[in-house]
Amino acid sequence: MEIIINVLPHIINGLGLGLLFALIALGFMLIVGVMEVINLAHGSLFALGAYVAMVMMQSDFSQFGAAGAWYVTLPPGLRYGIAIILAPACVAMVGMALEVCLRRTYGKIPLYGLLLTFGAAMVLEESIRVIWGTTEQTLPLPQTLMGSFLFGGMIYSKYRLFAAGFALFMIILVWLFLEYTPYGAIIKAGAHDPEMVRALGINLTRLRLLVFGFGTSLAAIAGIILAPIWGLRPHVGVDAVLPAFLIIALGGVGSFWGPVIAGILVGLAVGLTGAYASAWSLLSMYLLLIVVVTFRVRGLLGKKSVLEK
Repeated sequence: MEIIINVLPHIINGLGLGLLFALIALGFMLIVGVMEVINLAHGSLFALGAYVAMVMMQSDFSQFGAAGAWYVTLPPGLRYGIAIILAPACVAMVGMALEVCLRRTYGKIPLYGLLLTFGAAMVLEESIRVIWGTTEQTLPLPQTLMGSFLFGGMIYSKYRLFAAGFALFMIILVWLFLEYTPYGAIIKAGAHDPEMVRALGINLTRLRLLVFGFGTSLAAIAGIILAPIWGLRPHVGVDAVLPAFLIIALGGVGSFWGPVIAGILVGLAVGLTGAYASAWSLLSMYLLLIVVVTFRVRGLLGKKSVLEK
């Protein structure tokens, strides 16, 4: 019993971290699954979302007239809620502009798309440095999400609990959207047979634009939620894109729940090894990938992708 009590907090932290990893990979997964494009700018868009939310939380907009003055008077909790909605919308616009640039690479070898998104990542990261500087920033939080509480003789962070719950909420919400809406059906069909989608009269160009915008908005949401935990600095996107790559490879391209399960496994691996062998914390997720891919080349629930051609 004592062993269970000692391990339980690390398992709970690992599950929370795993849900956050899955949230990071969610937008990345949609773009890879539907468009067969590996978006190397995913991490930079993750960081951009957090910086835009920081501006919405910290800045004084009273100079923009009555609407700006009214916004300044809003309580922090409401401003935080607005930032979670509007910041991803702004990042989605940037993502859609990137997709327009990517169109000339469709149908060509994947290297062209990789190089373009890598260049976009560098541009976004340097733009963040120019606009907001190189020092680490903080994303203000409402008072209700700060501090900790005692439960079962253990201390838990309020914000980490909120972050894990929000990540789970977003995962379920995206799944419901894909499974039970006509737009979700079109997105899934576009992932499996884009030519058939085009033959049915659906505008594939518009579909790709919207999916890319949707995927990048999810990256921004992940950035906002993780900024108070990881900190906010121009290169924080690197910390996000590496787990996203790994989770997609571990969970498998073409599967929704595969990356979610992979994210939880990675979170548990990092959380448990970090508690008992901190030097192995990050290495553990790469070892997990090697073990899984050794026996399942396409990952846990992966399906054949055109990237294999």
